[in-house]
Amino acid sequence: MKIKAIIFVLLLGLLSYGCTPQKQTGGSASNNGGPDEAKLKEPEAKATMDASVVLPPAPGLSKRPDVAEFIGYMVQKYGFNQTKLLDAFNQAGFQPSILDAMSKPYEAKPWYQYRKLFMTEKRINGGKAFLADNQSTLAKASSRYGVPPDMITAIIGIESAYGVKPGKYRLIDSLSTLAFDYPRRASFFRGELEQFLLLCREESLDYLSPQGSYAGAMGMPQFMPSSYRKLAVDGDGDGKRDIWKNPADAVASVANYFSRNGWHTGEPIAVQASVTGEKFAGLVSRKNPKASYTMQQLQELGITPKEHIPAHLKAGLLELQGETGPMYWITFHNFNVIMRYNHSPLYAMAAYELTRQFRGY
Repeated sequence: MKIKAIIFVLLLGLLSYGCTPQKQTGGSASNNGGPDEAKLKEPEAKATMDASVVLPPAPGLSKRPDVAEFIGYMVQKYGFNQTKLLDAFNQAGFQPSILDAMSKPYEAKPWYQYRKLFMTEKRINGGKAFLADNQSTLAKASSRYGVPPDMITAIIGIESAYGVKPGKYRLIDSLSTLAFDYPRRASFFRGELEQFLLLCREESLDYLSPQGSYAGAMGMPQFMPSSYRKLAVDGDGDGKRDIWKNPADAVASVANYFSRNGWHTGEPIAVQASVTGEKFAGLVSRKNPKASYTMQQLQELGITPKEHIPAHLKAGLLELQGETGPMYWITFHNFNVIMRYNHSPLYAMAAYELTRQFRGY
């Protein structure tokens, strides 16, 4: 009887262990906030299922009809090896945390909350250190492309904490998840998945090796694959475009991105303003302030800059939500260039604010 009792207890213990959920293991994803689009390049979100937890993927994507069709397209259009693509997508997997994170972007926060995410002592000091450590590299890029060193640094600081957090998702997993299970932007992400495979072939990268953000952005500047192919540059002449580990390439690539998108060297980005009367209300934007009015026109409508700005410059008026009420900023062409890196005015303002913090404003 005693032996039977002991066996019974052991069986109960085993059953109890088998029914207890076991802890998943995983790595950390970039919490950079993102071009993504995303630059995308979008700053990444805190999700209900935290996007910093990379779950082991469920393999076998190539068995899905839509994925098989995509593989066939890549083989027919670009001459990819079908067997190699099938093998890669058999090892790629769906990541549910990505879809949850995509639904909760940082940009949904009001400005006074969003600002606190990036104006931290650690990020400001990290930027000052990056400026000092890469002084000659930044000066070279600034001279060539006309983009200030502090702006290049701010972008890299927001995107990857100066290269510390470039992301831990396998890019084939994140891009496949969004290309085939995120209907709202499936077309965009299928295009980026296409660009990623072409990039891997051009740069002799294994399909399963490159890592980045949950939104598919990569490296210190968090370029999407299409941006990498078009705008990443070799900053130190070593014949490679390594935006993951080489600051010279990352710095030059960000500067080239801004230059190719129309950066005006020496022009202002934004200046805080005071408003009076009611005429200014028709010019206010909360999403995409266009530089459509001269400073003289703005002033005639009750909008006064808190710093001297030449009257001929064209600008727009941005309203941000402060803790005690609305804040107004006059924004210029270069502000809109930053928004081409990430389409949120909050992102552009955070980048500009970081440059001011580096200079002690």
